[in-house]
Amino acid sequence: MAKKYYLGLDDGTTGTTALLLDEDWNIVSRGYKEINQHFPHPGWVEHDPMEIWDSILTAVSDACSIAGIEPAQISCIGIDNQGETVMLWDKLTGKPVYNAIVWQDRRTAKYADSITDQYGNLVREKTGLMIDAYFSGTKIKWIMDNVPGVKELAKEGRILASTLDGWIIWKMTHGRVFVTDSTTASRTMLMNIHNGKWDPDVLNLLGIDQKMLPEICDSSTLYGYTDPLDFLGVKIPISGSAVDQQAALFGQGCYTPGSIKCTYGTGCFMLMNTGDKPIYSRNGILTTVAWKLNGKTTYALDGGVYVTGAATQWLRDKLKIIDNAAQTEQMSIDAGDNGDVYFVPAFAGLAAPHWDSYARGTIVGITGGTTREQIVRATLEATAYQVKDNLDVMNLDANIPIKKIRADGGAVVNKFLMQFQADILGIPIDVPVINETTALGAAYLAAMGIGEFKSLDEISDKWQLDRTYEPNMSIDERETLLYKWHKAVERSKNWAED
Repeated sequence: MAKKYYLGLDDGTTGTTALLLDEDWNIVSRGYKEINQHFPHPGWVEHDPMEIWDSILTAVSDACSIAGIEPAQISCIGIDNQGETVMLWDKLTGKPVYNAIVWQDRRTAKYADSITDQYGNLVREKTGLMIDAYFSGTKIKWIMDNVPGVKELAKEGRILASTLDGWIIWKMTHGRVFVTDSTTASRTMLMNIHNGKWDPDVLNLLGIDQKMLPEICDSSTLYGYTDPLDFLGVKIPISGSAVDQQAALFGQGCYTPGSIKCTYGTGCFMLMNTGDKPIYSRNGILTTVAWKLNGKTTYALDGGVYVTGAATQWLRDKLKIIDNAAQTEQMSIDAGDNGDVYFVPAFAGLAAPHWDSYARGTIVGITGGTTREQIVRATLEATAYQVKDNLDVMNLDANIPIKKIRADGGAVVNKFLMQFQADILGIPIDVPVINETTALGAAYLAAMGIGEFKSLDEISDKWQLDRTYEPNMSIDERETLLYKWHKAVERSKNWAED
């Protein structure tokens, strides 16, 4: 009997990963293609949607080639996407009318501020989100208002607007299927999280016509099939889709209320399963959809950090003080301590729990004796401090004691970072055998969508522990470090206000 293979496709901020898994859910191969970030103005971040599409074809081809299989042997495809990143395109020509505006982009910050006083409570109650440039809604409005000809095309019914999952599935199916799932729709600031539909009041506020938007579906269901014309000459079911962090929560087996995961990537995102009722934060954490299965919604609390791995990339590409991310582990150990240096990597403002669009990156405490190694160490430490800030708030909001977290993403291979993270949190961190849980979660959802799994328990049994990091820092040292970190954060706030 022919072997089965499952594909998890991770449309990430810095690249596309295609993870090929066998029927025992072991990784067979991994294809990866980096994508370019475009920064047309300070605080603006864009991607070329056609480059993203090409990166998908390349990553999937490479994964198949490395595994020595044909694409036709793939049983199903699950997709996870960047979330708030959004684009508009002409459905007749299939061409984007503008670049995709990335989740980190801050160009709509002033507009978001201008409507917050009047509409902030309405938007929060309906969508679970605060009005912020982070989310897709204000980005769609910006393209409509600022790109010549788009409003006219929209009046003719030719414009489609979607997060990247909608674009990818539309391209894969030769324009036959235009859908998103509940988790991704919950990141747009346009979906009512109570009924799972596009909200007419919020759409009216932003001047967005619902006809431009995709149909909202479950996170695991048969959406359609790839068209051989467009996708590697094969017809494969597309049967799972979720925003990346919710896919990681799913891949980490966090199926019970109170279970929590943190993903370390370009940014860093902590999600806690809160069960079948949305919990509203009093402290700057977002309320979001974890997944929707068989018409039933599970909710989560979400604390996001914009810049973590991206700060390491900045050390490599802009400062050129490292050659690759792997070096940072030994350099941080060699530093001995941080030399009283604190780095707040607020390149695109601060996310939860501060929500300051005007904060900017700050390195404080530099002296004539500061070393390259100490700056590298301060970069990694910044990740841990930001995660701690989010965990503290989540503890307050959820009222569920957090005894440990599951960690995943590229940076979990960094032993210095994981140990320092456990020390700063004061709770153990479990790292699984498969740390690419975004793509894994997408593949699980796809397999569920074609009936390969009958229950969440079957998937839960697949989770395997690689190692646990136990905290071993004194409370005094932890509190001293955090006190100075918070002083540094205050220095970074409101920098770009004018």
